[in-house]
Amino acid sequence: MAHEDAAPAADPVPRRPARAATEVLRSAFTESRPAILRLLAWTLLSALPALVSGKAMALAVDRGFLEHRPGQAMCWLAVFATAALIGAWATRQTYPQLAHVVEPMRDRLVRRLVSGLLHRAVAARGRPDASAATAVAQLTRQVEAVRDATAGQLLIVSHFALTAVAVLGGTAMLAPAATPLIAVPLLLALTGFAATTPVTMRRQREAFAADEDLACLCADTLTALRDIVTCGARRPTEQDLLAAVAAGVRANRALAVTAAVRRLLVALGAHLPLLLVVLAAPALVRRGLTPGEVMGVLAYLTGTLEPALRLLVQGVGSSWLRLAVAAERLAAASQPPPTSVDADGPRTGVDGVDSADGADGADIMDGEHGVDGNRGHRPVDGSVRLRGISYSYGAAADPVFDALDLTLHDGEHLAVVGPSGVGKSTLADVLAGDVPPDRGNVVLGGAAAGPLTARELARVRVLLPQDAYVFAGELQENLRWLCPRAPERDVMSAVRALGAGPLVERLGGLEATVDPAALSAGERQIIALVRAHLSPARLVILDEATRHLDAQAELHVEEAFRTRPGTVVTITHRPGPARRADRVLFLDGDRALVGTHSELLATAPGYRALVGGHGGDLDSTD
Repeated sequence: MAHEDAAPAADPVPRRPARAATEVLRSAFTESRPAILRLLAWTLLSALPALVSGKAMALAVDRGFLEHRPGQAMCWLAVFATAALIGAWATRQTYPQLAHVVEPMRDRLVRRLVSGLLHRAVAARGRPDASAATAVAQLTRQVEAVRDATAGQLLIVSHFALTAVAVLGGTAMLAPAATPLIAVPLLLALTGFAATTPVTMRRQREAFAADEDLACLCADTLTALRDIVTCGARRPTEQDLLAAVAAGVRANRALAVTAAVRRLLVALGAHLPLLLVVLAAPALVRRGLTPGEVMGVLAYLTGTLEPALRLLVQGVGSSWLRLAVAAERLAAASQPPPTSVDADGPRTGVDGVDSADGADGADIMDGEHGVDGNRGHRPVDGSVRLRGISYSYGAAADPVFDALDLTLHDGEHLAVVGPSGVGKSTLADVLAGDVPPDRGNVVLGGAAAGPLTARELARVRVLLPQDAYVFAGELQENLRWLCPRAPERDVMSAVRALGAGPLVERLGGLEATVDPAALSAGERQIIALVRAHLSPARLVILDEATRHLDAQAELHVEEAFRTRPGTVVTITHRPGPARRADRVLFLDGDRALVGTHSELLATAPGYRALVGGHGGDLDSTD
C-alpha cells in the first residue's frame, strides 16, 4: 500500500521582509524601552572618540609639533587617548543592555513560533508532512539569526549614525571647505547601499529557502531509507540530494557576489573622500586651512568614518538582510492557520481533550450545554456509525480504507487488528473525530462528528494513543485531567479497578508530585488508563494503550473497561484482546472484515494467519 506524503498546507501570505524586520525591531523597542534608553546613552558616550579625534590631531600638529612644543602635542594626544578609553569603557557597558533587549525578544519570538507550529500541527488533522525538519531550522538557525541580527542593528546602526554626525560636525567646525568632499561621496555610498538591498535580500531569501529544502529532503530521505533501498530508488534519491546541495551552493555563491559588490561601497564612501581631501589639500591650505586641520580631517576619515562605514556595509548589510528574510519566514510560520467557521472547532489536545480551554468536569457531564443548544444534535451515548468512510495520506496515495461501513452499539467492545502499517491508528483518529475522512460520515452518539467542537468531542469520546502523556505535577491532577471535579472516592475506585494501587502508593499518594521521566512506559500508560476510566466520555478508544503492560495487567485493564459503561474500541497487536472482544475489525489493506473472533477464523485466511496460528504478537509496530 502506497503511503505518500500530502503536500503541506500553504502558508499564510507572508509579510514583506522589510515590514517583518521593522516589526521585530519595533517589538524590541516597545517591550524593552528602559534597556533601549540605557543602550542609547552608553552608545552616545562611546562615540566621544569620533568627535574628539580630528580636533585633537589638529591641535597636536598645529600647536605642538609645528611649534616645536612636543609636550603640548603629547597633551592633546593624551586627550584623544583618554576619550578613546572612555569610549571603550562605554562600549563595554552597551553589551549588558543589549542582552536585556534581544534575549527577551528572542524568548517572545520562540513562544510565538512554537504556538504557530503547534496550531499548524493540529490543523494538519493527521495529514503527514515534512514540517518537522523545517521547524528545527526555524527554531534554531533562523531564530538565532533574528536575535544576532537585531543585536547588530541596534549596536552598529546607532554607532554609525552617531559617528557620521560626529565626523561631519567635527569637519564642519574644523574645515568647512572640506565638508562637501566627505558628505557627497558618503551620501552616494549610502544611496548605493540602499539600491542594492532588494537584490541582496532576494538572494538571502533564496539561500534560506535552499537551506530549508535541503533539511526537509534529508529528513524525508532518512525516514524512508528502508523503502528507498527496498524499491531500488537509491540512485535517484542520491541525485535529488546532490541537486539540493548544489542549489544551496549556488544560492550562497550568488549571495557572496552581492556581498562583494556592496563592499565596494566602502571605497566610495570612505576611500574616495580620503583621496579627494589629499588632492585638494594644497587648495585648502591656500584658502587658510592649517596643516594640522588637514591632518585632523584625514584622521576623521581614516580613523573614524572608514571603520564605521565598513562595519555598516559589511555588518548591517548582511545583518539586516538576514533579519529581514528570517523575520519574514518566521512571521509566516508564527501565524496560526486559518480558522474554520466554528472558532471553537475541533481542536484536540492530549488524550482527546482541548488542552487550551481545559475540560470542566461539570460542563463535560452536563448535557444541557451545547453550541447549538439542540439536544438532538449532540452525542447521547457511546454508539458509533461509519458510513462510506474513505481516507488516504495524499491525493496520489492509495486509500488506507475505502468505503468502510461500521456500526457499534453503546456498550459494545471492538478489537481492531491488522498488519503493521495498514492504518489502524489512522482509523482511531477518524473514530475520535480528530482526522476528517476524505469521504463518508462519522456519527458519534447520534451526532455527526465533523461539526462537533473539541469540548463536545470530549463529552463523547476519549482517545489514548500508543505513547501515554503524563505531565509534571500532582498525581491527582494527572488522573483528573479529563474530569477535574471527580471526587476522591471515584478517583480511588478507578485506581483500584485498573490495578494502579501499588503505583499510587509507591509514588506517595494522590498528592505526590509526578516526574514523567522517572516513570516507566507501562506506569505512564497505567496513569493514562485511569484518566480515561474516570472520563465521563461513553466512547473509549485505546490505540495500543496497553502495549507496555504484561498479559496479566492487560487482562485486568480489559475487565475494568468491560464493567465501565460505554463502548470500547481496542487497537491491538496482541491476539488476546481480539479473542475476548465482542467483535473484531480486521484490516488487511484491501478490505475490512467485521465479525467475531470465531467467525473471522473460519472465513478470513488473513486473520487466521495473523491470529489463529500462534499466541504471540500480531505485529511489532503500527
